[in-house]
Amino acid sequence: QVQLVESGGGLVQAGGSLRLSCEASGSIFSINVMAWYRQAPGKTRELVATSTSGSSANYADSLKGRFTISRDNAKNTVSLQMNSLKPEDTAVYFCYAQVQMVARTPFNSYWGQGTQVTVSS
Repeated sequence: QVQLVESGGGLVQAGGSLRLSCEASGSIFSINVMAWYRQAPGKTRELVATSTSGSSANYADSLKGRFTISRDNAKNTVSLQMNSLKPEDTAVYFCYAQVQMVARTPFNSYWGQGTQVTVSS
């Protein structure tokens, strides 16, 4: 089994910063994509940022310049630095990873339990 555990959410004022972290643990041979998604109340889950195993990053267009994803392959962790936060960034943020448990087997998708980020105006 594989577990993803997020940390770092909380309450912050508009304009402030937060850093989210996610650690993957369990039976891991290799991790392909790691990513952050978010889901605001009443809305569908949306992609925030992705990081490949080679640490190539991509972002939702609306978040470029404010959010930065980083990854430590040795520790199986991914982080999301969020700056200049806005009330509309309020959401539950989920960590996602494509994990290969055994060599030469398919990658499977895993999700964390989510961490709440609330930005007050």
